[in-house]
Amino acid sequence: MLQQRFRPLVGGTVSLVSMYQSALRLSVASKRFSSTETQTTANNDAGSSSSSSDTFTTPPSNDFDPVKMRTYKPRTPGLRHLRRPINDHLWKGRPFLPLTFPKKGLGKGGRNNTGRITVRHRGGGAKRRIRIVDFYRWEPGPHIVDRIEYDPGRSAHIALITNQATGKKSYIVAAEGMRAGDVVQSYRSGIPKELIESMGGVVDYSILAAKTCWRGNCLPLHMIPVGTVVYNVGSRPDGPAVFCRAAGTYATIISKEEETREDGTKVMTGKHVIVRLQSGEVRKVSKDACATIGVASNIMHQYRQLGKAGRSRLLNIRPTVRGVAMNANDHPHGGGRGKSKGNRHPCSPWGQPAKGGFKTRKKSNINKWVVQPRIRNMGKRRNKTSA
Repeated sequence: MLQQRFRPLVGGTVSLVSMYQSALRLSVASKRFSSTETQTTANNDAGSSSSSSDTFTTPPSNDFDPVKMRTYKPRTPGLRHLRRPINDHLWKGRPFLPLTFPKKGLGKGGRNNTGRITVRHRGGGAKRRIRIVDFYRWEPGPHIVDRIEYDPGRSAHIALITNQATGKKSYIVAAEGMRAGDVVQSYRSGIPKELIESMGGVVDYSILAAKTCWRGNCLPLHMIPVGTVVYNVGSRPDGPAVFCRAAGTYATIISKEEETREDGTKVMTGKHVIVRLQSGEVRKVSKDACATIGVASNIMHQYRQLGKAGRSRLLNIRPTVRGVAMNANDHPHGGGRGKSKGNRHPCSPWGQPAKGGFKTRKKSNINKWVVQPRIRNMGKRRNKTSA
C-alpha cells in the first residue's frame, strides 16, 4: 500500500490566494484539507440547517486555505516524482451509466473517418466512457448535487445533479468548492414567480443578484453584477457554454451596456456584455448568453506531475519524437552527423515555419467579437516582469 505524504505547493499558492481574495467578489469557497475538513463540514451543516426552509444554498464564505499536493514515498522510481491534487471528495464508484457512452473507433487514435491521422501523438490508453455534460442548463428549478465525479474526458470535475421536481439527472461542470448536498439552480429560462413575489412584485436587480448569484447557479449574463467571476460562459443567446470550461478557468465580467435611471436603478440598454478571459483577451458576448458563478473545479490540475511515461500512455498520449532525432526523409531537421538540423529554421514535418515570420491570422475580416486581443509573444520570450 502506498504511504501518502502531504507537501505544500509554494510556487502557485500566492497567485491563487490573491486571485481568490481580490477578484472573486462572490467568493467561491475552497475545500479545507486534512484535520480542518471535518470542522468546516460541521460549520456548513449548521449553516444549512438554520436556513432549511429556504430553497437556496447559503452563500460561500471568504476564507481560503493554501492547497497541498499529495506525494508518495519513493518505493518505486515511478512514485518519486508523482504529484497529485488532493481530491478525497470525489465519487469512488462507477458513473451514472445512462448519461455515458463508450469511446471507440478511429477517433481514439487521432484519425478521421477515412483513417488518416489528423491529430498526432494519440493512441492506446485505458478504456473510457464519454460523459454527456449539460452545457445548456435550460431546466429551471432547484437541483441537488448528488456527488462530484472524475471525468476522464476533461480536466475539470463534473457534478451529478437531480431535479427536485422531476427527478431527472444530468451532469454539469462542477464549480470549485461544490460538494454533495448543495442546491444549484438555473435562471436561464426566466425568473421564477416566487422570487419576483418575494421582491414585492418588482424586479430589484440588487436583491436579485443577492438571491441568485451563488456558486454553481447558471444565469444570463445581464443578471450577473459587474466584477463577478464566472465560468462556462456562452456566446450566443440560445447556445451552450463555450468559454472557460477547463479546470481552474474563469472569466470576469468587466462592463455591461446599461444606464442609470432617476431613481438610481440601472437598466440594461445594449445587447452585449464585455468579459475578460484569463488569457487577457477582452471579448463581447450576448447579454442573454449563459454563465455559471464561480471558478471551474480542480484548480490544482496544472501542478500535477505524472511521474513516469506509463501514465501518459494510460491517458491516450503517445510519445513526441524530436525532428533532429529523425532521418532526413522523415523530417526537415533530420539527418546529418551529430545533433544538427542543417542550418534550417524551425518548421513542422511538412515544412511549415513554426516560429516568427509566418503569419496565420487575417488582417482583414477580423473577429468582430474580440474587443481587445490577448498579448502575443510573436516568436519571442515573454518578459515575466512585464507580463
